[in-house]
Parts: sequence; structure tokens; C-alpha cells
Amino acid sequence: MDVATAEVVFRPSVYAVIINKRNEVLLLPQWDGYDFPGGGQDIHETHEEALKRECHEETGLDIAIGDLIHFDEGFFFHPVREKGCHTLLFYYTVRSFSGDISDNFFDEDELEYSKKAEWIPVDKVPDIKFCNAVDNVEIIKKALSNRRALR
Repeated sequence: MDVATAEVVFRPSVYAVIINKRNEVLLLPQWDGYDFPGGGQDIHETHEEALKRECHEETGLDIAIGDLIHFDEGFFFHPVREKGCHTLLFYYTVRSFSGDISDNFFDEDELEYSKKAEWIPVDKVPDIKFCNAVDNVEIIKKALSNRRALR
């Protein structure tokens, strides 16, 4: 789909790669696939503020952000807002998390296309469909390597 340059929305986004002690990654069922918890960063919001807000909205968890492990850039058409977007994608590990997984904090849009977050065994990740264009398996490998390096 072609979108006029003047109509493209700039949308930096942050995502959390949360892996528990059982080697399961927390993913959000969206549309017909999965994605990491996270999303668009608001104006005047830091990465840390945006990621904590998005994780709480989408998972119910409170997080402590770890390291930036992946950066990507892309263009997509936002199916809910019906806008062309230029996005910068930042993926962070999570040092720790607390709380119970919940969908009680979804915003109005998320109620339309998301379901409650699920723990997925890392070894099953190559077999599932993602609804994003990044190399999700590679990002999870980076998160696991980062976790091992910190021990």
C-alpha cells in the first residue's frame, strides 16, 4: 500500500523480551500471531517510561529494564489507526518482573486485537507465527546470551 510522505506517522516503539527461569518467553497473542509486549513511545516519554507503561498495560507486570539487545527500523500500515507508520524498534531485556499476568489494563485498541499474554517455551518459538517483521528467534537468542553473560 502506498502512503503519501506527508501522511506517514513517525512511531518509535519499545519492546520487552521477558524470559523466566523455566526458559519461557512472555508473548502477546495478537491478531493471528504473537508479538513481544511493548509498543509506541509517547512524546516526552523515555524508553524506560514507555516500556514500563506498555508492559503493565499489556501484561499486568511491573518490570526492571535490562539491556538494549536489538534495533530495527521499518514501515508498516497500522491496521487499527489506519495510518502509514515509520517506526524505530528497540528491544530490551528485562532484569526482573513482578505481578500477575493480566489483560485488565489493555487500552481500547488492544481489546480489539490482543489476548492475555502467554509463557511460550523458548524451544517452541521457531514453530509459532509472529505478527511482526523482525527476526524474533534471533532476538530471543540475543536475550538468552545476554542473560548468560550477566551470570
